[in-house]
Amino acid sequence: MTTPRLRIATRGSALARWQAQHIADLLRGAHHSAIEIELVVIETTADRRLDVSIEQMGGKGVFVKEIQEAVLDRRAEIAVHSAKDLPAVTPEGLVLASITERADPRDVLVGARYADLAQGAHVATGAQRRRAQLAFHRPDLRFSDLRGNIATRLAKCAAYDAIVMAKAALDRLESQLRANDAMPAIVDVLDTGVMTPQVGQGALAIECRVDDGGVRGWLAAVEHEPSRRAVDAERAFLAELGGDCTLPAGAYATLVNDGVQITGVLCAPHQPMLVKETRHGKDPQLVGRLVARNLIEALGDAWVQ
Repeated sequence: MTTPRLRIATRGSALARWQAQHIADLLRGAHHSAIEIELVVIETTADRRLDVSIEQMGGKGVFVKEIQEAVLDRRAEIAVHSAKDLPAVTPEGLVLASITERADPRDVLVGARYADLAQGAHVATGAQRRRAQLAFHRPDLRFSDLRGNIATRLAKCAAYDAIVMAKAALDRLESQLRANDAMPAIVDVLDTGVMTPQVGQGALAIECRVDDGGVRGWLAAVEHEPSRRAVDAERAFLAELGGDCTLPAGAYATLVNDGVQITGVLCAPHQPMLVKETRHGKDPQLVGRLVARNLIEALGDAWVQ
């Protein structure tokens, strides 16, 4: 019998490789190692153009488009992404086949504790969502853009009072960072009441071709149903807003009793306005979209794309 072979398309950063290898290990564990796995590393335009903001490059899908193309043109069978990088609409020919068990979705402040940030402190982040929420709570703060892989951003931390990152990213690379003496001394976890996470943050998403039934069967074995329901609600929220993962918006869903509870936050793009709502429902798609519609209505004319 021929050993099944899966090629995983992934970005080349240390974090992306960790994530792809993690999925490979999950698949081998679920199928008792009866699978041959190869990583296909793709250098994306977003990885090369660190001098250009994500919004200037087009926003939607800049970290994932070329990875998805590798699956569509059959250079790979599956693509592994940080779910937070995915636009809400999956390209024709692909399917979001699996969401594995989610890691901690919260953001962290690196270099200083949130409670200790001085008046007028300088904070660096590449995300509109993070900047808008921090500016709402602390209008005195100054902000700079920050891009690059985890090591690059940590190396730039000393130039600012603090930088903002995803906790899951630091957790996943902690052993590598400690081995290189690069683990930051101060990592302050931001409460979701201060910083609502990005849609899908902390979760890994696996895409494959719609017509590849065999691969979809393999991926079903590593699906984590509670994480999938939560991420589906958050992605429905994003879809209702227009589908772009760079929007000044966040959502965090958890399973409560027999349904999904989701908190969404939406910031006005050009003024310090923020609206927030928490709602519970049995249908993840419905409750996610409802929260988004309510927030758009609450912002009114201030919500201008």
